[in-house]
Amino acid sequence: LPQPVTPELLVSPSSQDGDLGSECPEDRGNWTGRLDFLLSCIGYCVGLGNVWRFPYRAYTNGGGAFLVPYFIMLAICGIPIFFMELSLGQFSSLGPLAVWKISPLFKGVGMGTILIVSLVAIYYNMIIAYVLFYLFASLTSDLPWQHCGNWWNTELCLDHHILKAGNITFPVNITNTVSPSEEYWSRYVLHIQGSSGIGDPGRIRWNLCLCLLLSWTIVYLCILKGVKSSGKVVYFTATFPYLILMMLLIRGVTLDGAWKGIRFYLTPQFDHLLSSKVWIEAALQIFYSLGVGFGGLLTFASYNTFHQNIYRDTFIVTLGNAITSILAGFAIFSVLGYMSQELGVPVNQVAKAGPGLAFVVYPQAMTMLPLSPFWSFLFFFMLLTLGLDSQFAFMETIVTAVTDEFPYYLRPKKASFSAAICIVLFLMGLILTTEGGMYWLVLLDDYSAGFGLMVVVITTCLVVTRVYGMKRFCRDIHMMLGFKPGPYFRACWMLLSPATMMALLVYNIVKYQPSEYGSYRFPTWAEVLGILMGVLSCLMIPVGMVVAVLREEGTLWEVGVQQASRPTLDWGPSLQENRTGMYVASLAGSQSPKPLMVHMRRYGGITSYENTAIEVDREIEEEEESMM
Repeated sequence: LPQPVTPELLVSPSSQDGDLGSECPEDRGNWTGRLDFLLSCIGYCVGLGNVWRFPYRAYTNGGGAFLVPYFIMLAICGIPIFFMELSLGQFSSLGPLAVWKISPLFKGVGMGTILIVSLVAIYYNMIIAYVLFYLFASLTSDLPWQHCGNWWNTELCLDHHILKAGNITFPVNITNTVSPSEEYWSRYVLHIQGSSGIGDPGRIRWNLCLCLLLSWTIVYLCILKGVKSSGKVVYFTATFPYLILMMLLIRGVTLDGAWKGIRFYLTPQFDHLLSSKVWIEAALQIFYSLGVGFGGLLTFASYNTFHQNIYRDTFIVTLGNAITSILAGFAIFSVLGYMSQELGVPVNQVAKAGPGLAFVVYPQAMTMLPLSPFWSFLFFFMLLTLGLDSQFAFMETIVTAVTDEFPYYLRPKKASFSAAICIVLFLMGLILTTEGGMYWLVLLDDYSAGFGLMVVVITTCLVVTRVYGMKRFCRDIHMMLGFKPGPYFRACWMLLSPATMMALLVYNIVKYQPSEYGSYRFPTWAEVLGILMGVLSCLMIPVGMVVAVLREEGTLWEVGVQQASRPTLDWGPSLQENRTGMYVASLAGSQSPKPLMVHMRRYGGITSYENTAIEVDREIEEEEESMM
């Protein structure tokens, strides 16, 4: 008698050779360690903004009272969108472009994301180049920005060390003076006096150019083998900053006047909570600090195994990011308090945000400490590791997005393709190494990831909940994690998160202010160029819609739009063993018109995930019966 043939779909993976690692496509690659994904997400989210933006935002928006809107916005906007991005990436095992098989009509959202990330990667690596410059400059017995009297200094330079040695009583009128660290930054590192504005970039600063080349070389070597190499690097780059931060914090709080700065940082001013600006600032800090919308979270999650507990990871990363920001504020303001006491001026006169804090104020504070080169080296090494993690994510997002679109051509040549991307972005960033490069960096920083990024995130949230369907999305998560998201997540996805982000978008448009750098005001053509950068990423959405509709046959609305808005036939988990319920019918070779439970694991029997699959199948069958 002929032996019965078991359908291929019902063969248990245990009957095939392999191990648990077979749960991810080998040709695409996957994380090789248990902590690779978690540490990569922590490194991606905990970046330069935690050090040079959060502390300044906190003290200007109510001090300790700012933590109230900060954590409320984290709960309403940060955690839900973070979890949504991770869920989309892990469920589909696809990058920011290919993931729009969920609704091809909106593939332009992925195109907009890649455009935004590419622009950010260009100027973000320039910031890393500045950090490398200062890191090398710290390898000396005397910091070069410690004293006046260098060729780049002017008559306005005021050296507090000389004043202190001469027993001159503080406070001194420092209104029309400039610190040595500020002149070192502007006149030596940037050599900005050689440029009259953004339209006059001047000559290339070759020392900065070499630092930029070095930073791109480091990034390439770390992403050479995709997540298999970057996933190992983050074991150092994601954890070592915490060691340095704790060292700086302990050193800071033991300085004279440290508590003056900390008190200034955290003294609650609850009257600020009545201002809408404070709530908007809190939402903006959450939005950019967690890195939602840039595609990095989705990309990292796409390399997970299908049942990775991203629900737990979401809370670990988001809450860890918030705590890190608060700790960084203590480390920064304790030193600023000491600095203000040394100079005899209020803390608010030395407190700055952004590059002004990292490359002017904090380096100046380092010169006041014993062993100043040592503390300066530690500080800039911390900034280097913080910046590299985020840059890894940006590059992995770009490379993964394009290789997932052309897997047969680009995946075998991923290393070469990554090198090509790094070279192109390096060449595009050369203008940032010129004497007027800081003007271009400010323009990119202000506009590349502004309202365009918000439009991308709002559209993603609306498409997943309204077009794809909240019920179906929750069912996908149930299939993947074994439980459905609770009322908190569903309420945020349906209403609270998109409403908050729309409020942010409207606020940014209504309160629009032209870019500026110090006293320099950007010309009109530069403002228009910046606005076009933001608008271009938004235009990708309607362009993608037109392309998707034109690919469909039939009338515009009845067939084109409706068909293009539905998931493609191959949408769903990437592996056969993870495709249950409604996703089985889309697999090649499936003969059953009804949902099948085919997720039989190598150990045989029924596991918790098989029970989940059975429950999902039962729900679908009940829905079909109720519709008949």
